[in-house]
Amino acid sequence: MINLKYEKGLIPVVVQDIMTLEVLMVAYANEEAVRLTRDTGFAHYFSRSRKKIWKKGEESGHVQKVRQVLVDCDEDCLLYLVEQTGAACHTGYQTCFYRTLDGEIISELVFDPSMVYVNKGQ
Repeated sequence: MINLKYEKGLIPVVVQDIMTLEVLMVAYANEEAVRLTRDTGFAHYFSRSRKKIWKKGEESGHVQKVRQVLVDCDEDCLLYLVEQTGAACHTGYQTCFYRTLDGEIISELVFDPSMVYVNKGQ
C-alpha cells in the first residue's frame, strides 16, 4: 500500500496529457483533493493562494479527466495522466509551459482568458 508523503499538507502533482505526453501543468493537492480526484475521475487541486480545493475547469469548462495516477519512487509526488478538454493553462495556452526562458511563445493560445474569467483579474 502506498503511503503518500505530504509536506505541510500538500503533495506536488505533475499533469501530463495521456495521448501526447505533453506536460500540461504542475499543481498541488492535499489529501481531500486526491480523494476527490479518485472518487470523481476529474482532477482536483488545492490552491495555495486561495487556500481551498478547486476542480480543474470549474470556471472555464476545461476539465481534466484523470485516466491514471502514478506515484514517484519516494511517494512524495504524483503524476496525473489526463484527457484535457480545452486548454490546461488559465492564461489561455494549451500548457502552462508555453514559453522559453527567453520569453519565446512555443505553445498554442486556445482561448482568451478575459472572455472566460470575467471579473476575476486573471
